[in-house]
Amino acid sequence: MRASYSPRMDLKNRTKLETVIPLDTPFVVFVDPSDACNFKCRFCPTSDRELMKKVGRPWKQMPLELFKKIADDMTKFPKKIEVLRLYKDGEPLINKDFPAMIKYAKDIKASNRIDTTTNASLLTKKRAEEIVKAGLDRINISIYGIKSEHYSAFSGVKLEFKQILENVRNFYEIRDQCEMLVKINGDQLTEEEKNVFLEYFGDYTDKIYIEHTMSCWPEFNLRGVDVNPKVGIYGQQIKEVEVCPYPFYSIAINSDGVVSVCFLDWGRKLSLGNIRDESLKDVWEGRAMKQYRKMFLEGERKNHPVCGTCGQMSHGNPDNIDPFKKEILERLNNIGYFENN
Repeated sequence: MRASYSPRMDLKNRTKLETVIPLDTPFVVFVDPSDACNFKCRFCPTSDRELMKKVGRPWKQMPLELFKKIADDMTKFPKKIEVLRLYKDGEPLINKDFPAMIKYAKDIKASNRIDTTTNASLLTKKRAEEIVKAGLDRINISIYGIKSEHYSAFSGVKLEFKQILENVRNFYEIRDQCEMLVKINGDQLTEEEKNVFLEYFGDYTDKIYIEHTMSCWPEFNLRGVDVNPKVGIYGQQIKEVEVCPYPFYSIAINSDGVVSVCFLDWGRKLSLGNIRDESLKDVWEGRAMKQYRKMFLEGERKNHPVCGTCGQMSHGNPDNIDPFKKEILERLNNIGYFENN
């Protein structure tokens, strides 16, 4: 197997957040090119059409002009943003302007890197060539089984698995500068099937990994998919933290321009406003975002109606700043961080 066995998240070489908070520039900006998905995975709220209607999710594609406004906003920060993550709730390749988004952000140097996550069903040879030419730096490919029957049972779609395999292998051949990672949820597979997965994809990607089941979506039932009770998504120890680290280094923008505190805000309950009406920098530095940070540092996350039930804080969180929360809060209070907003 040519690929290295590595998770998509670097758990070792991470910036110690307690040493850099407050950040004048976010490390990561999530932008959702598509609010819709062509899969109906049981573990994902986007797949539940009735639920999406109930919460008022738009199921739209982000217009290219809106994306350009966001990318322009990203260049207004004091430092360059590390990662533009073109992915949130839907399948990004549904948006016909996806390659143009990558190219525009690259041309204006909006971030150091651009990455995305896809189910690869739409990763045709033509689409792959467009994406690579546009300058995508990394692609995470989610695989949902090693046969067509797995996709039908888990993701509710009828497709030929061999097409997924062909799409991935074709992308590997033309990937150029784009790093590839192929991942699968192993808790739904037998040991033999896990080995088949590694055999199928191990020579056609840069990194490969078998993940575990977690419930990262607040207020959402996984509909028959069991959470792994022993280890977190990357095989790490399950340990819940009080302080959510994400608002301290990232921010998320939905397909309609609504800005969310967190990329897990599938229900649009953690809104900070709309990027059409103000700049990303103003939102990042605004009162609403700061109040969330203060809430977490004061140990109030569990009392929040949405954030209090977030499984990411036990099964998927890569950072633990709990031991430093008082120190950070004192530091921010001393500089008047929460005042005059």
